[in-house]
Amino acid sequence: MQHLWRRSQDWQLCAVLLLLLFMNLSVGRAQQPGLNRAGPARTRPVGTLEDWSSLSLAKSELIPERPLLGEKVGNSRFTRELLRVQWRQGDPIDLYVIRPKGVAKPPAILYLYSYPSETTVFRSDTYCANVTKDGFAAIGFVSALTGQRYTNRPMRQWFVSELQEALGSSVHDVQMILNYLSTRDDLDMSRIGMFGVGSGGTIAILAAAADPRIKTLELIDPWGDWADWMAKSSLIPQSERPTYVKPEFLKTVEALDPVEWLPRLKSQHVRIEQVLDDSVTPKIVQERIKAAAPGTAQVVRFATTPRFSSAVSGDKILQWVKNQLQPVPLTRPANQDSRNSQAGEQTIESDHDD
Repeated sequence: MQHLWRRSQDWQLCAVLLLLLFMNLSVGRAQQPGLNRAGPARTRPVGTLEDWSSLSLAKSELIPERPLLGEKVGNSRFTRELLRVQWRQGDPIDLYVIRPKGVAKPPAILYLYSYPSETTVFRSDTYCANVTKDGFAAIGFVSALTGQRYTNRPMRQWFVSELQEALGSSVHDVQMILNYLSTRDDLDMSRIGMFGVGSGGTIAILAAAADPRIKTLELIDPWGDWADWMAKSSLIPQSERPTYVKPEFLKTVEALDPVEWLPRLKSQHVRIEQVLDDSVTPKIVQERIKAAAPGTAQVVRFATTPRFSSAVSGDKILQWVKNQLQPVPLTRPANQDSRNSQAGEQTIESDHDD
């Protein structure tokens, strides 16, 4: 992942690495449920401080501690800060704030990759140079029960088994992170976007439904439509699947289904990219998400992984979300928006016919 946006012949390989985050996660699944991190499941009473079933912070009592600066490095192109932020007992978050040099208050894009991603990518100088190119700040972190945030859990607990907590906590985290960023006075909080892959795309949808500060969403195969996803996703071990398709489990995540929230994102710019041979997000789920997308959204579909890899080579995968956050020019070329919209439709049709 670190070199996804490198301007060189490595682009194709790096695009494939991006896919590994959300298309072959069954391998990573075996590494995540706490094989070497046994311990108490929770360090606070459940439900007393946080309502995971609600997207809003209104029913939760998350009080942020003062952020701790762990590292600050930079060069002629960017400055990268590693901060530790925390608003839950036992759940500190490594937050990367990466700013372009020479821009006083840049717009910012939050980057949230799919379970079971780590924060390693945000420490790559090549990655940082490319995400901040064109004057954009990048905000990086991982979701709950993922990477450095997966601690003090028994082996049987992992992101999907605790899906209500994983999603609910992460949606709240996005809002708390935005609250923190608004105190810095070195970012343009009127131009905030979010780039989400897989489970990160799901969290981005839910967070945007709760927080209007998120103006633009770039989503790559978000999870959702939980009954079908649990029944068919290749990420789910067959031995555990019967538990996750039970009505009582599905009831816990009913209010956290992006299929229910996507149609309400009418004021945001939304683009959804789907890879039709992705087994983690099954075809039936992709169809449901496509159908739920608001009429203003772009849905771009790729028949195969190689087509997606080719399309995201270079920095093309980021150009759309950056374009949406640019200041509106006083004049723009005639029919520019319609040409962009038609291009998206043509991509859908050509891939769908394969």
